[in-house]
Amino acid sequence: MVREHIDALRAGMRRRGALEVLAPAIDRAVTLDKSRRDTIQAVEERKAARNAVSQQVGQRKRAGESADDLQQQSRALGDEIARLDRELAETERELSSILLELPNVTLDSVPGGGEESNVVVRTWGQPREGVRVEPHWEVGARLGLIDFERGAKISGSGFIVFRGAGARLVRSLMNLMLDVHTREHGYEEIWVPVVVNRASMIGTAQLPKFEEDMYALKDEDAFLIPTAEVPLTNLYRDEILPESELPKAMTAYSPCFRREAGAAGKDTRGLLRVHEFDKVELVRYATPETSGQQLELLTAHAEKILQLLQLPYRVVQLASGDTGFASAQTYDLEVFASGVGKWLEVSSCSNFTDFQARRANIRYKPADGGKPRFVHTLNGSGLAFPRIIAALLEHHQQPDGAIVVPEALRGYLGAERLT
Repeated sequence: MVREHIDALRAGMRRRGALEVLAPAIDRAVTLDKSRRDTIQAVEERKAARNAVSQQVGQRKRAGESADDLQQQSRALGDEIARLDRELAETERELSSILLELPNVTLDSVPGGGEESNVVVRTWGQPREGVRVEPHWEVGARLGLIDFERGAKISGSGFIVFRGAGARLVRSLMNLMLDVHTREHGYEEIWVPVVVNRASMIGTAQLPKFEEDMYALKDEDAFLIPTAEVPLTNLYRDEILPESELPKAMTAYSPCFRREAGAAGKDTRGLLRVHEFDKVELVRYATPETSGQQLELLTAHAEKILQLLQLPYRVVQLASGDTGFASAQTYDLEVFASGVGKWLEVSSCSNFTDFQARRANIRYKPADGGKPRFVHTLNGSGLAFPRIIAALLEHHQQPDGAIVVPEALRGYLGAERLT
């Protein structure tokens, strides 16, 4: 992009509302890229000159002639090559650092502007409005499902304890989601580590941009995962897949850990913003030609869970300025929580095009025998539990204070009502 499509890169940053901030970095990247190529050429020229001198040295020695002047010239060229190599390494480090801080370019179909330009694509179900509903933190505590106080005592603010039927509800949601995604939607179920290395975090673009939001392990260059997207996407880092394996669909349950360093004071009550939460993640690899269709498919898979849970929701296409750092296009799924009286994001379904694949070096070999190409990666929550539980406790709340369990969940939970 910096070398061949600089105008498109600047236009993409302008649509994000970030060009003014990023323009100096982009200009510096252009300069560094040219410097890098010039230095590489200079190194090659000097290596060629040194090889030529070495041949002359050999010829003189075979002829019994002195080659001291040529050997001195060869040493000078070697010193020059070493200096240029140091310059090249420093240029490449600076260039790489800048490129890792530049966000993806959103697709042309994504509207420009910020959050105010987001578009509601479709809705499902009827939000429960105008009825007095107990907020989830109150009904969860009253029914003995959630223990906020002891969660804070043993771990700190933003950590939750689920008890009894509440704990079974968490396990039931995991089983329902994994069963639907594997049996009906064709995903391969994978159990992933919750600790990943720095290369994995860079590959999916959590680092270096969002390092302050991550839980790092002391004395190790490793991190607790903020989402199963990280280990799932990186499973094939530095590998080349045959095109016959695409599209590849993977799903995993995992706990997720986020410090939310930039979210102080936002939605601190109940389950709306916590530091550890459970989630089922969906990840897909696709060819560049099919990734747009794959995003629609992945989004429909996440929507299916909301429909089974009988939760009213809407699908929102995010504008460029509200689209995540690594994403080229994102749909947010939002459920309406009656007790809170607001729409809550429970899933972001995104097409990253080749942004993550370039960082993680994930490629595929075309069936026609062409050279390897970068895959397009996609992911979405299918779904995240805390806000789903909040919406369940509020939307399905009855006048007597009990919670009606959606039919699809009853077999997993072993109950029709939570009382």
